[in-house]
Amino acid sequence: MAALCLSGARRKLPAAAFSSSFGSSRYLSLSPSPAPSQETTTPDPRFLLHHSSSDATPFPDHSPFLRFPEVRLSTLPSGLRVVTQTTPSSATHTASLGVWIDAGSRFEAPGTNGTAHFLEHMIFKGTRRRTARSLEVEIENMGGRLNAYTSREQTTFFADVQSKDVPLAIDVLADILQNSNFPEHAIKRERGVILREMKEVQEQTQEVLFDHLHSAAFHGHPLGDTILGPEENILRISRVDLRQYISTHYTGPRMVISAAGAVNHDEIVNMVGRLFTNFSSDPTTADQLIAANPAVFTGCEVRVEDNEMPLAHFVVTFKGSSWTEPSSIPLMVIQSLLGSWEKNTGIGSCSGSQLARRVGTDDLAHSFMAFNTNYSDTGLFGPSCLYDLSNVLMEEIRRLAFQVSDEEVTRARNQLKSAMLLHIDGSTAVSENNGRQMLTYRRVMPFIEFFARVDAVDAAVVMETARNFIIDKAHFALQDVAVAAMGPIRDLPDSTWFRLRTAA
Repeated sequence: MAALCLSGARRKLPAAAFSSSFGSSRYLSLSPSPAPSQETTTPDPRFLLHHSSSDATPFPDHSPFLRFPEVRLSTLPSGLRVVTQTTPSSATHTASLGVWIDAGSRFEAPGTNGTAHFLEHMIFKGTRRRTARSLEVEIENMGGRLNAYTSREQTTFFADVQSKDVPLAIDVLADILQNSNFPEHAIKRERGVILREMKEVQEQTQEVLFDHLHSAAFHGHPLGDTILGPEENILRISRVDLRQYISTHYTGPRMVISAAGAVNHDEIVNMVGRLFTNFSSDPTTADQLIAANPAVFTGCEVRVEDNEMPLAHFVVTFKGSSWTEPSSIPLMVIQSLLGSWEKNTGIGSCSGSQLARRVGTDDLAHSFMAFNTNYSDTGLFGPSCLYDLSNVLMEEIRRLAFQVSDEEVTRARNQLKSAMLLHIDGSTAVSENNGRQMLTYRRVMPFIEFFARVDAVDAAVVMETARNFIIDKAHFALQDVAVAAMGPIRDLPDSTWFRLRTAA
């Protein structure tokens, strides 16, 4: 999903997912391919495109900055995959490891929305071997951290521990995922916990706004449902629902064990093979389930007018790309090009983003951010504002289809690459990045390849992508636009106004 959000929200960096060898096409294919045994260190000539060609300035070799420890992958007979990236023991004595599952709220059965998130809570409430209390004490005694999160397409359980405690951490993860009891008293207590969590989420404007946006963009489809689910579902989700979700979706072929830091690949594989034995080997993949019920982008609108709110919050989104579509990386560059801005930073007219300069100079918003969200079969892309801001926003978005300079695209590419490198800081981030990429791309893309793909996106590619996703000139039709807005929004144009401004 790609879009621009205007309010006080902070930008969360997207996780990138990547593909196989380069083709002759300007859009590089992102089809999944086997994981490479090690990263190539030969710099792509495109890295040198924007450096001085003066004899006094030799071309630099980028490969030393993009040389990371080898990523190793093993697949067990059950279909469960184990991916590791070992950091030299001299650099760290800690490890991060977790289970990444190709299952989230979009896979819930009709009438059970909220089950995936409820299950995330219940996994920590005791097993046949460990009570909830003993599990907490065990983790605290080793100075570790055990956590989890649920998204619309993935669920993750992970631990950060000292290297000597890796075997114990794997044992804990295997135990809670295979032997949880789901006692009735704990289920009843957790209903109250989740309802309180729901109230907290409803007080976070950005969270509510993006839930409304999903509802508008994927109306009538599970991808448009919230992750927590409605209150009535939370009150009736049962042990049967939880066990049914696990048996259906927590299967070997849909799971990845990702470990990074002070870990040994062969030892991890042996421990996982010995402990993760009770999962189904059902070969049904998430892709097959998605193909049976694909998400359809709907040009709907959700408006919640509340004149008591101090600020209007608004998001407009166009249909974006899936993780593996060739246009996914150009859309990442466009997101970086649109940028973000916040009034209290004082950048304004000094920003590299033309949209940020116009918004800051004319004082049109308190803040804005561009976002690009990918899913397995679709995505969202866009921004957020009121009438004057809406005009500026659509003018700038339309400009991307017809007039973009090489200088601003180069700046956007550099910002994107820097953001990605800064995001992969520490074993937790590496483990998460590798686990997510294994689910989305079926491999871990080397950074040297990702950088080359980003550098292949020039001004012509940006304009072509913008025309396809924003103007849709190829089909001579108006683009569908989804809109979500909250607060004093009487002066906000409706979705038809935005659609009319996508005409070629």
